[in-house]
Formats: sequence, C-alpha cells, structure tokens
Amino acid sequence: MDMEARGHSEHPEALRLWLRLLTCTQLVEKQVRTQLREQWGTTLPRFDLMAQLERNPGGLKMNELSRRMMVTGGNVTGITDQLVTEGLVERVDVAGDRRSWRVRLTRQGRTLFGEMAHAHEAWIVAAFAALSAREVQALHKLLGKVKQHHNELQAEAA
Repeated sequence: MDMEARGHSEHPEALRLWLRLLTCTQLVEKQVRTQLREQWGTTLPRFDLMAQLERNPGGLKMNELSRRMMVTGGNVTGITDQLVTEGLVERVDVAGDRRSWRVRLTRQGRTLFGEMAHAHEAWIVAAFAALSAREVQALHKLLGKVKQHHNELQAEAA
C-alpha cells in the first residue's frame, strides 16, 4: 500500500495532495535506488555523498558533509571509508587542524560520478515523462510557492 492509499475522499484536498507527493517521491526514489544498484552496484547515500563532493571540488570536512546530507557523522564516516577503499574519494589534511581532514573526489571518482549523474538525470526526466514541458514548469512553479511559504514561516519563527 502506498502513502496515497491512506487518504480518503473526506480528507482535505491538501492532505490528499501531500500523500500523493509522498507516494510519487517514494516511487521515483525506489527507481533511482534500483538503477544505481543494478548499474553501478552502489547506493543512493553513496551517490549523494559523491554529489556533494562534486559540487565542492576542494572537498568538504566530515562535519560539513554530515550537515549537508542530514545524516550522522557515523554514517558519513562509513560511506567515506568504503569510497576511500575503492579509490573514489580521498582524505586530505586540513592545514592548521591536525584533528580534521577534507574529503574530495579522486579523478576516478569524478569520472564515475559523471557517468552516474548523467544516467540519474535521464531517470528523473523519464520519471516525469507523463507530463508536458508546460506541466513540469507549472508544477515546479507551484511547488516553489509552497517552499517559499514555508521558508517565510521559518523566518518568522526565528
């Protein structure tokens, strides 16, 4: 049973929309996880870590990776250890701080991530293939309004 099946006609339309968004997210994520596993023998968290490093060629400290990925330091350490062993990332000393290091993609890691990212983009485009370009734009704009509203609420609460 998917999340949307929990909604009933007597529920507010906004609740049913929320459940549909969750269901769609889960369906797309499941497909991405399956493709990453089948094509590259990797996981979404590993892909996500490499994506963070690809956006930051100079590397990131472990605590920054943890914050950006919204996972514990232990999770980041475990994934990083695996990727170091495979030669996809490397740890580099941080000048002036003997207790920490930066993690960055190796040349091999950048090449592999580039291939995975290209395929990932195609999977996401395919996931929205039932929508026209105009519909994708409209949905993006509408969800942007929801995001802006919540950002404003957070700013007011702070």
